[in-house]
Amino acid sequence: MKKIGKPVFFIVFVLIAALAYTSIFGVYGENGDFDVTYIKGIKDIRWGIDINGGVEAVFAPADGIDADETQMEDIKGILDSRLVGQNITDYEVYPDYEHDRITIRFPWKSDEKDYDPDAAIAELASTSELTFRGGTEQSGEVLLTGKDVKRAYASYQQTSSSKSSMEYVVGLEFSDEGKEKFKTATSNYVGKQISIWMDDELLSAPNVNEAIDSGNAVITGNFTSKTATALANKINAGALPFKLVVESYGTISPSLGSNALQAMGIASIIALALICAFMLIMYRLPGFIAFIALVGQLSISVAAVSGYFTIFPSFTMTIPGIAGLILSIGMGVDANIITAERIKDELWTGKTLDGCIRNGTKGSFSAIFDGNVTVIIVAIILILVFGPANILSSLFGVSTTGLIYAFGYTLLVGVIANFIMGVAASRLMLRSVSGYKFLRNKRLYGGAKS
Repeated sequence: MKKIGKPVFFIVFVLIAALAYTSIFGVYGENGDFDVTYIKGIKDIRWGIDINGGVEAVFAPADGIDADETQMEDIKGILDSRLVGQNITDYEVYPDYEHDRITIRFPWKSDEKDYDPDAAIAELASTSELTFRGGTEQSGEVLLTGKDVKRAYASYQQTSSSKSSMEYVVGLEFSDEGKEKFKTATSNYVGKQISIWMDDELLSAPNVNEAIDSGNAVITGNFTSKTATALANKINAGALPFKLVVESYGTISPSLGSNALQAMGIASIIALALICAFMLIMYRLPGFIAFIALVGQLSISVAAVSGYFTIFPSFTMTIPGIAGLILSIGMGVDANIITAERIKDELWTGKTLDGCIRNGTKGSFSAIFDGNVTVIIVAIILILVFGPANILSSLFGVSTTGLIYAFGYTLLVGVIANFIMGVAASRLMLRSVSGYKFLRNKRLYGGAKS
């Protein structure tokens, strides 16, 4: 077995402890009279309607317009896209075709500082017009409108100048009519710019390098993942076929009651304590290390939800999302139990401690890997099918099933965190502590007395 340095255990332990503390409590400061968030913690998570309540608004066509079913479906799709563009994944949109009404519900709490529901409602109901114009001036010739764009999406691909260089881009897919319009536009503006406007706001003004007749185009520039996604969302938002007015607007109470979140927090602490006791009694030193790994796994999962990692935007946490988190923790416990049992079995054969740890961890990996990979596949399918904006949206449309998306997301993140902590980190720590003479008694690992 390859030797692992004795200090490795303490290094990994300190890293896990630091991650756990910062992901739970966050890191905050002050800049003059303003509060500054350096690292987001649990209190920055936006909870779903089922936990925290939210806002309900009913929209109706302005000026007594009698909308048909097709127009209502178009409006619903645009509202879906606009909600997703505001990073709201737990929402509900209900069209009433008979009475020309659309009801929207999304999570919000009155003490949220960085979120204004009035502004969100106003943006949802706006009739902003998306246009493609020749040149960079708003008075330029209108070449296409938002209705000609089938979809826009952010992507990461090789640059045209270097095969080894990658960049973020915004892809465009046009409708059949838009394809012909775009072909004509790009033919007339080779070497010039075509600008994209939302009313009087300039969104982008890319250069036309060649005529494009495929119905697909790519906008390049100094995009980041965030800016490319933001531009794609704005283009997808399109324009409503007519103005909407807010017929009613109010708040809705959480379905689980105001004390549900606190109760779940207490239950989680009790559950972790019981798991710790069980692992210590049954598996001794490997059980103690497994508990540390579980804390690390939980910390990564929480961080992926709260916005701790800036490359992953935070999303709304719902009860199904918490269920996915709990299920992934259960898989983490299972992974550590499989490894500890294999080591214990090896110890009772009379082999050396190092050989038992080597054979036990090696023999348990395939079972852990197979079980976790199957769950990852299921979680990815849930995200792709029920996600708010995904690669299958062209087949399934923008989904309003944010509850299922939250379950798939937390399950996927939790299982990946299990590979990092429950497989890699725990094995490093176990091999490290086994190097200390006073910790080489086989009874500490579940075997007979040395």
